[in-house]
Amino acid sequence: MLYGEILSEKRLLRLTGHGIEAGGFDKAVLAVGSTESHGEHLPHGTDTLVASHLAEAVAERVEGLLVLPALPIGMSAHYSSFPIAVTLTTETLMRVLREVFASLLNHGIKKLLIVNGHDGNIPAIEAASREFRTEHPEMRIAVLEAWWVTAGELVPEGTFEVWDGLGHGGEGETSMMLAVAPELVEMERARGVVPDLPVHVQVKWRFDELTPYAVTGDPTKATVEKGRLMREALVDLLVDFVEEMDGKDWDIAAKS
Repeated sequence: MLYGEILSEKRLLRLTGHGIEAGGFDKAVLAVGSTESHGEHLPHGTDTLVASHLAEAVAERVEGLLVLPALPIGMSAHYSSFPIAVTLTTETLMRVLREVFASLLNHGIKKLLIVNGHDGNIPAIEAASREFRTEHPEMRIAVLEAWWVTAGELVPEGTFEVWDGLGHGGEGETSMMLAVAPELVEMERARGVVPDLPVHVQVKWRFDELTPYAVTGDPTKATVEKGRLMREALVDLLVDFVEEMDGKDWDIAAKS
């Protein structure tokens, strides 16, 4: 990194002590991902790569937003029927998150945006955030819980061809990877299946009960254009959110 670039660097792993002091960081963003199979066409780090990309893209446009190192291992027990899933328990992930929160609070960073990339992390993030805020109400925590669902709500109707773009390694997620890291995608190996699941009641599945490919949805319908639409919509959403929250010092308390 050249001297003139110090103030533009926002990734904690690459910042010097001087860079931290000069950066004016008053908030942070944390990507939480996983390491697990996403079929024969996507890398095991897909969830981490996408969440990290979104976090860094938002930080590029928001003043004072520090990019924390991503957490690359999540709760992936339900995906462990396909090699190689590296997983934490929900309890362990909760503890890790709480200790990250405490570390930030200790250094005066009281505003945190979490960008989650993996479904198995959602319960841990929810419980750890709620419990920590109860104990430390001065800490503000916001979460993009399921970007793959939110993106589908933001892009134009008709963008996706199969299952509303959903699925593990499916149309939407593969499209995002084509936009974020196309060099890691092997589209010629893409294949998946749309599972027959109940609509209103969740069945707690093991992933090998849903697919023989470690993929649900239809990744063959993925395109870089769909991925760019999703990426731009999500980054715009998060930038607008942080700027709006900054405008009221992240205070959402009802006013009488």
